[in-house]
Amino acid sequence: MNFTAPESLVFWTTIIFIVFFILLRKFAWKPILGAVKGREESINNALASAEAARKEMQNLTADNERILQEARMERDALLKEAREMRDKMIADSKHEAQIQGERMIEQAKTAIEAEKNAAMAELKSQVSSLSLEIAEKLLKDELSNKEAQTKLVEKMLGDVKLN
Repeated sequence: MNFTAPESLVFWTTIIFIVFFILLRKFAWKPILGAVKGREESINNALASAEAARKEMQNLTADNERILQEARMERDALLKEAREMRDKMIADSKHEAQIQGERMIEQAKTAIEAEKNAAMAELKSQVSSLSLEIAEKLLKDELSNKEAQTKLVEKMLGDVKLN
C-alpha cells in the first residue's frame, strides 16, 4: 500500500476524519454543546430579565405619573384652599375695619355732641350771666328814680292781677 497515492490519501483522510469525529464527539461535543446551551440559557435569561425590567419600568413610570398627578391635584387643592383662606381673611379684615370705622365715627359723633352740649351750656351760662348783668344795670338805672320805682311796682301789680 502506497501511502502517498491519492486513493490512499483519501482513505487515510477519511479514517482520520472519522477517528477525529469520534474523539470530538466523545470528548469535545458534549462540553461544546453544554457551553452553547448554557450560553443560550443565559441569553434567554438575560432577555427575560430585560423584558421583566422593561415591564417594571413601565409600571414604575405609570406609578410615577399617577403619583405626579395626585401631587398636582393635591397642590391645586392646597392652592385653592389658600386662596379661599386669603379671600376670607381679606373679607374679615375689611368687615372688621368697617365695623371699627363705624365705631370710631359713632365715638366722634358722641364726642362732638358732648362738646356741642358743653359749648351750648357754656353759652347759655354766659348769656344768662350777661342778661343778669344787663338787667341789674337797667334796674339800677330805673330804680334810682323814685317815680320810676312806683311806676314799675304798679305795672307789676297789674300784671299779677291779669294772671
